[in-house]
This record gives sequence, C-alpha cells and structure tokens, in this order.
Amino acid sequence: MSELWLKIRASAGNNPGTPALSIPGSSISVTYAQLVKRVEKLANFMGTLKPGPIGLLADNGIDWIITDLACVEAQKCLVPVPTFFTPSQREHALDDVGAEHLVAPVTTRLPANYRLTGRLPGADGLGLWQITGGETDFDLAGIALDAQKITYTSGSTGFPKGVCLSADHLAEVAGSVDIATRGIAIKRHLCVLPLSTLLENVAGVYAPLLRGAEVLVPALHLLGLHGSSSFHAEQFLRYISLSDPGSLIVTPQLLDCLVQATLAGWQPPPSLRFIAVGGGKVSQRLIEQASAAGLPTYQGYGLSECGSVVSLNLPGNDRPGSVGKPLPHANVSIHGGEIHIGGALFLGYTGNSDPKCRSMLPTGDVGYIDDQGFLFVTGRKKNLIISSFGRNISPEWVEAELTSIPGIRQAFVAGDGHPYLIALLVTLPGVDEKSLHAAIEAMNMGLPDYARVRRWTRIPGGFSVANGTLTENGRLRRARILAMYRQKLEKLLPTPDLPAVSTRHDTGSSRMRSSG
Repeated sequence: MSELWLKIRASAGNNPGTPALSIPGSSISVTYAQLVKRVEKLANFMGTLKPGPIGLLADNGIDWIITDLACVEAQKCLVPVPTFFTPSQREHALDDVGAEHLVAPVTTRLPANYRLTGRLPGADGLGLWQITGGETDFDLAGIALDAQKITYTSGSTGFPKGVCLSADHLAEVAGSVDIATRGIAIKRHLCVLPLSTLLENVAGVYAPLLRGAEVLVPALHLLGLHGSSSFHAEQFLRYISLSDPGSLIVTPQLLDCLVQATLAGWQPPPSLRFIAVGGGKVSQRLIEQASAAGLPTYQGYGLSECGSVVSLNLPGNDRPGSVGKPLPHANVSIHGGEIHIGGALFLGYTGNSDPKCRSMLPTGDVGYIDDQGFLFVTGRKKNLIISSFGRNISPEWVEAELTSIPGIRQAFVAGDGHPYLIALLVTLPGVDEKSLHAAIEAMNMGLPDYARVRRWTRIPGGFSVANGTLTENGRLRRARILAMYRQKLEKLLPTPDLPAVSTRHDTGSSRMRSSG
C-alpha cells in the first residue's frame, strides 16, 4: 500500500463522518469513511486487471477522484487524459504508454476498438473500456516500472509528452503543500481546474485530504468552464459564491476575472482565505490589484517534472512579484540565469530508454533568488527576445503586464532582432481604441524603455487550444502564432517612414514592410 494512501486513510480514520468529497448545490457528498470504503472496493477490482497503465478520461467529479485513489492504493499506473485533448492527442497518449484499459463514462463515444466491459465498482458512474489492437508490452514501452502516474504535458509539437511520477514523489509533494498551508486553516477547497491538471490533482485534492478537509468537485460545466481556455464569467462567480470555499487554485486569466468582478462590485465569499495562482507568468500589478480588492492571492511555481508545486507565497511569508520560497521537498538553485531544481523529481519521460532522471533538472526558466530566499521567474530561456540594440527581454514579463490591463484578455509580444517590441492583443468586447492606447502608454511608463510595446494591433477570436496557438495548460505556442499572424506582425515592424521610437497601434492603415 502506498504512503500517500496510508496517510489519506489515517486522515479518514480521524474524520470518519466529515464530508470528504462534495458537489455544491446538490445533496451529493461522500464522507471520509465512505471514501475509504469506495476506494478500497474499486482498488480490489483494479488489482484483478493485468499489469499496465490505465487511462482515465472523465470530467471533474467524485468518481474521478475515487478512481485515482483506487489506482494509488492498488499500485496501478494511472494516465489522466484531459477531456480537452483532441482525439489524436488522446490516442497518442494511450498508445504512448501501451494502455489496454480506459476508464470513462459509459456514454462516451469512442472508436470501434474500444469495448465497454462494465461499470466500475465503487465508481459506477464510470465504465471500464478494453482497448484492442496496437497494444504495447508495458515493460518495453520505455516507462519506469515504478511510475504510479503518467501526466501529459504540452510539448513543442502538437503531441504532448508523458511525465512519469512515482507514488512516493506525489506523496512527498502533497505532504509538503499540506504542511505549508496548514496554518491557513482551510476547511473547503473548490476544484476549478481540470483534475487531469497535476497541480489541482496534487495541491487541490491530495493535500486537502491529508488534513481532513472537504474537496468540492463539481463538473466543470457547472463552473461555466468549457474546454481548456473558455468560460462563462458570471456562472463562474455564482458558483464560487454558492460553494463558500476556503481556497482556490486559478490560472492568471481566472484571477483577472475575479479581480475585475470584485472591482465591479462582486463580493467574494467571506470563507475565501487563500487563492493560489500559477500556470503562467503573473504580473506583480495583477497580484497587487487582487490584494487591494480583498482577494487573498498568492503566486506559486511548479512543473510536472517536479510533481507540480515547487515554491509558493504564503500569508505572512509573501513577496509580490516572486513565486514564493521553495517548499521543503525542492532544492532550487540558479545556474547561468537558469532555474535548476533538485530533490523530489520525476522518473523520466515515456519512450525514454533511460527513464531515471538526473539529480538536478534544468527547467528552461530564467530567474533569480533574492537575499530573502524568494524565487523570481522572469521568463523562458528559449523565448528570450534579443533586440537590435542587444537587450535581452522575456516576452512573458511584458505579456503579463499587458494582460493586467483591464480589457486585455490575451497578449503576444514579439520583436526579436528589431529596435522595439510589438504585440498582438485579444480584448474583451466594448474596449475602445482610445482608452486601450492610454492604458498601454501608462503601462509603458512603468517599464524600461527597451521593454516598452511601441506598436500593437488587436486580433479577433483569440489564442486557443482549438486553433493550435495555446498549449493544453494555456501557454502560448509562439512558433505557431508567429506563422499564423506573420503579415499582421510585419505591418507593426519598422518602415522607412516610421521612427523606431514612436508608439503607435495599428488600425489596418500601416504599410506592409518591404520584403526586399
């Protein structure tokens, strides 16, 4: 039996009648005693299946967590498949690990080579599907044999890569998060990110269960969330008010929604004591706006390869602009400006003939640690823009500043090899050119001259997973955006009649830069 399940079971023994999993606005709830019973019932069934990874394709809900924990107890390797994956990405993940079983709702429409064998005992809202054809011997799939979970992260191509994690690693990270946040006395956590997101799975489910807290797990559509990058703001806010949570884990975009709503008069529940934000670069201004609006917001940092959370700001130990101090399980150091992490690390990637990870992981993130021990992340090493004046600029830094402006939903900054930065903006409906121009001018005044956005244009639709411009966890696919919007970007670059130091936005009248 894994250490993680032993600790959750011990927590259940101390809180048998306390709700463990609930769906707000309904009578559906599972106590800790019932959770143990259902998990162990399903774990016994899982133990009868042949060795090999098991896929899980389902919306957020109680059955998702029970299936996950049953695999932890039965020491079965689980592969959570995000529901927003395209069919080809889903097939890639399952083929990559050689999965012969998939857990999914019985109503799921799947290809002909998936055969429903029956409902799962203990989680009978889900069925077990047998995958026929194309099976891969588990021992030969390049997967570490002691992997308990394989989480798929976005790669530089359209196909994600699998990160192999051990049960002991997950237990160590969850325990570290639990210890760090125990002083906040959070009794109810509302899951608003997909449970297939490792951050929500570890910090939003495992850590609260270790302390005997209640995990609220509504289906994502109840929260107004659809796919990986769209949501209905009013429904999202109503459900938070209904749920009375003590904590949330949000992306920068969701945090901006909370900030703007609060400034417009929405009252966050008095129970809300801790909002952790991660998943992308967050501007210091947005964090400060959130705090000024009465939202208890704390930025963190993590990677799938590190079991999700690496560092976290906390009440009384917080420095806006930083991603907090490293938690006890992570050893963080800076080498040549790049963040390296040691301590609890992943086992390797799927398909890797040598799955064991080195003792230190170069993250590809650029940053520094200040004299108080707070970690700052300034951007991605591979994304650095080098201006024609030789200045190195992390586009994520400037993009975070842009998206902290009310009305700007998404931003993409470019300008490599040129004298100034340019940007593509996705704005909310009703934002006029004059106010947007004034807001960007004000933002520029707070930035060094080399990091100011000199020209910009708005684009319709926005960046999304569906059009290939966002990764599954919401990061910009820069090469794809550069190719898709090449002509718009070229119109923003210097022309003979446009001085490099002017600040303008494009309304479609600018001349195309000569290609000769």
